[in-house]
Amino acid sequence: MIRTIRNSAALLALLVSPLAAGAGPCRSLSFEDTPFTVCEARAGDDLRLWLDDAGGALIGTPERLTEQLAPGERLVFAMNAGMYHPDRRPVGLFVADGAEQTALVTRAGPGNFGMLPNGVFCIGERLAVIESRAYAAAPQDCRYASQSGPMLVIGGALHPRFLPDSDSLHIRNGVGVAPDGGTAWFAISDAPVSFHRFARLFRDRLGAPDALYFDGSVSRLIAPGIGRADTGVPMGPIVGMVAPD
Repeated sequence: MIRTIRNSAALLALLVSPLAAGAGPCRSLSFEDTPFTVCEARAGDDLRLWLDDAGGALIGTPERLTEQLAPGERLVFAMNAGMYHPDRRPVGLFVADGAEQTALVTRAGPGNFGMLPNGVFCIGERLAVIESRAYAAAPQDCRYASQSGPMLVIGGALHPRFLPDSDSLHIRNGVGVAPDGGTAWFAISDAPVSFHRFARLFRDRLGAPDALYFDGSVSRLIAPGIGRADTGVPMGPIVGMVAPD
């Protein structure tokens, strides 16, 4: 009986999932008169992080990214997934296919990354956004992980340094995760937005108690299903969803 119930639940989840329904996981929405594009993923979806190809060369562009896919795979969506040095190496923790490529950074520092608290986006059996020092104290089993900063939402609270009336407006992107770790929302603003409003999008509109900033100004989204392929300088870490072709 238990197995039957579980199988029925799995079938129901498949039937109502955005990919199975053909609706695609990315949608446009407006929050407080600001347009955003949000792509939704669920635990168990084929989410990956990329940086280098098999030869050690930076992937960096949508064209190079699609070259990394195996025959029979297609890219559902992708976006930049964390801050990087001028050579495109990640500033903090980066894990791909279970292998740590760069180490966690917990100290404060200049720029948005060092505006503590910052955090780690973890792709494992569940999806998680974890404050970096909490991650250091209790490392998670992440098949993929990317550290960035600042945290946008921490346990339902906005980052303490965000100002409601800030005039620092940029195109921004980031990720938030549902309380049960079953859903992640990857959002990019389609007009310049403050940190405060971007964080409230995740908490108040999407219902994410924890959310992490990826970047601003250089933020990019590739989503073939909605005909979107942002151009710009080569990216460092990239997060994306893959599905059977």
